[in-house]
Amino acid sequence: MTEEHALTHLDPRGEARMVDVTEKVPTVRSATATGRVRISPDVVALLRDDAVPKGDVLAVARIAGIQAAKKTPELLPLAHVIGVHGATVDLDITDDGVDVTATVRTADRTGVEMEALTCVSVAALAVIDMVKGKDRWAHIADVQLLEKTGGRSGTWRREGS
Repeated sequence: MTEEHALTHLDPRGEARMVDVTEKVPTVRSATATGRVRISPDVVALLRDDAVPKGDVLAVARIAGIQAAKKTPELLPLAHVIGVHGATVDLDITDDGVDVTATVRTADRTGVEMEALTCVSVAALAVIDMVKGKDRWAHIADVQLLEKTGGRSGTWRREGS
């Protein structure tokens, strides 16, 4: 592997390490991720009628996602502890489930891509936790990074988004 394409979380011996960002200057950064929770039409109807027995599914998922973004370094061993200065979680009920979109912002030395992906994943898990009694087939799909801004590499956007 060329040095240009080397994995930054591996040292010269191929062993895992935390990337040293000490010398980097903090900059404003953001990342947006998305994912879907696929659920049955019956559960979609319950969500639209605000009739899920466990309560307000979207509110619980939103708070779970924000909390997860702040706890990302506790879950991913090589993620840096950074300030999560802003996090939004949008949940849209669709005909086949719930679409989850999260944007996380910081002014720090490294990006918030993992925080955005963790935010979406945990928000989606919270939706499943809230509806699993009504739909054992509920599942998460298509979790992906849509965009990141800031830092040395600038802006990146997934094609087609």
